[in-house]
Amino acid sequence: NLFSKFSRKLTIEARAGDDPATNPGLRLAIDMAQAAGMPKENIRRAIQRGTGELPGVTYTEFTCEGYGPGGVALLIEGVTDNKKRAIPQIRHILSQHGGHLGEVGCVNWLFDRKGSMVLNKKEIDEDKVIEMAVEIGAEDIKEEGSSLEIIFAPEQLNQVKGNIEKTGYIPELLELTMIPQTIVPLKEKEALQMLRLMDSLEDSEEVQKVYANFDIPEEVMEKVS
Repeated sequence: NLFSKFSRKLTIEARAGDDPATNPGLRLAIDMAQAAGMPKENIRRAIQRGTGELPGVTYTEFTCEGYGPGGVALLIEGVTDNKKRAIPQIRHILSQHGGHLGEVGCVNWLFDRKGSMVLNKKEIDEDKVIEMAVEIGAEDIKEEGSSLEIIFAPEQLNQVKGNIEKTGYIPELLELTMIPQTIVPLKEKEALQMLRLMDSLEDSEEVQKVYANFDIPEEVMEKVS
């Protein structure tokens, strides 16, 4: 299921050209697929379907906006060969778990497009990486457990990727993401519904990414996990 999602994304990105050096979207999709262990042959075939070298299904990207339990804002990005099938499926998943689809633009304004790089602090010289982040003008540096996350402007993705490659460090994650401006804390019942909703959406082959602005306090997470 995960490889199928990567395959769709690779096919979409390859439409703009099959050279990762000149197609940053494809470069990022390849990096993410490789990091997940997707075989090289599968990656190659997905790219060839995008360029037309191999026959294949025509995929379309789509975005849905809506709400989850407790008024949580949801931004759902997907890739499908049939939007008339995909959108009702997502609507059904939301309705099963206390959520619903909204109008276009209803929650998009609550999120900002950013670049994100996550590194394992045990595998890096933390001071060196933070210095690099400051030099490029990173917008935020977050520490959580053994992870160090650097938030930067989306147009800096290639610069960040090039700089981190020079250090020899391998990020656990390097991607473009949507970061919520506000957070909705959830109580036990809503938290359980929300976790089930996220699982169901992520299980859908046509859903690529789900962004949401909820937080589950530690004491609540202990009860629902």
